[in-house]
Amino acid sequence: MSNGDSRRNVVIIGAGIIGCTTAYYLTRHPAFLQSKSTLTLIEASAHGAAQGASGKAGGLVAKWAYPKELVNVSFNEHVKLANEHNGKERWDWRFVSTGSWEGRGDSELSAGRSGTTLTREKSLEKTLGLDGGRKAKSNRKLKGLPDDLLWVKENLTQSYSSMAPEGATAQVHPYLFTTSMLDLAKEKGAEFKSGSVTAIIKSGVKVTGVEYVEAGQSTKTQTLAATDVIVCAGAWSPTLLPGLPIVGTRAHSVVIRTAPSAPIAPYVLFTEITGTGNGVVTPEIYARPDGTVYACGPGDDSPLPDNVDDVVVDTVACESLVKNVTAISEELRAGTVDVRQACFLPVSSVGGGPIVGEATKVAKGLFIATGHTCWGISNAPGTAKAMAELVMEGSIRCADLKKLHPSKFL
Repeated sequence: MSNGDSRRNVVIIGAGIIGCTTAYYLTRHPAFLQSKSTLTLIEASAHGAAQGASGKAGGLVAKWAYPKELVNVSFNEHVKLANEHNGKERWDWRFVSTGSWEGRGDSELSAGRSGTTLTREKSLEKTLGLDGGRKAKSNRKLKGLPDDLLWVKENLTQSYSSMAPEGATAQVHPYLFTTSMLDLAKEKGAEFKSGSVTAIIKSGVKVTGVEYVEAGQSTKTQTLAATDVIVCAGAWSPTLLPGLPIVGTRAHSVVIRTAPSAPIAPYVLFTEITGTGNGVVTPEIYARPDGTVYACGPGDDSPLPDNVDDVVVDTVACESLVKNVTAISEELRAGTVDVRQACFLPVSSVGGGPIVGEATKVAKGLFIATGHTCWGISNAPGTAKAMAELVMEGSIRCADLKKLHPSKFL
């Protein structure tokens, strides 16, 4: 045990995918069960878990993600979780093909007004995990599309190529996965609280609890005792740990519901589209098994609000995204935009990351798991397994995460 005690009173701050998945792995650790420990997960949103990036992401799970130290654990854990808990039905788990598509958009196909694109755009850099970056492809470049990729216009295609071998990329529905992890943790005794943590309490060099304000109680502060505190608050983590080099990148996305008769094969496309009036645009497009298609654009440096519930959605950014992706697909053009949304991805401002480990320089019993950029969904199980081992055993056995230790960043 990391502090020599058999019993744990663990508090996890943040009910995104990292926090909820960590709760799942902790409540299934043999030492946690045998010691009759407690686990409380506190979420600042008044609307429950997965209200930030964890509920608004594309849901990509990839062997070619980064950092490799986590990927090598996480991908296999995703497969195990899906097999054990019927992930196919519960959170839309499936393997998908991943392709790089280049071509032009058809202005007669595109929906929505053109608007202006956001200033200060920044790439989400998702393809940096591939050798050679965005242009890396495992197969030769093809002029045409795969036979089953019918929801993209063939005559608009300049080139298409596979980006990863079969079995190297999968997907989940991020909201369903995150809330399923929370529900499964609750089945083993985890408790969920809706409230904002205002301070982490220490006695000497040791964590002893947290102060928080329950949702709807604007001034009444309560105290919750803890032997271990795990900060999984994403882009909001620095509000609890000043000096933590995490910043938020706002990213917009839309979800388009296609007609039941439209054939939407399981592809994730990284596109380069010209001819839509905004130069070259690079939306990512994810087909989902429920008949919807998710699309996201670049990020921007909009200021982080005080609470995840206060994230502002730029309607122009969403309309531009709809315009771009419907310009290459009749099925998307005929669909209905169900969701227009935005979220903040947690990114290390000093490079590298995520940050995973015990922040012993701040306090013993204080753990950090944040800064997963665009790969939080993919790397959550590996992070969670490592955190469960660290809290309950005092060391991480499943991976070597020295490069991600908080001492490298604080």
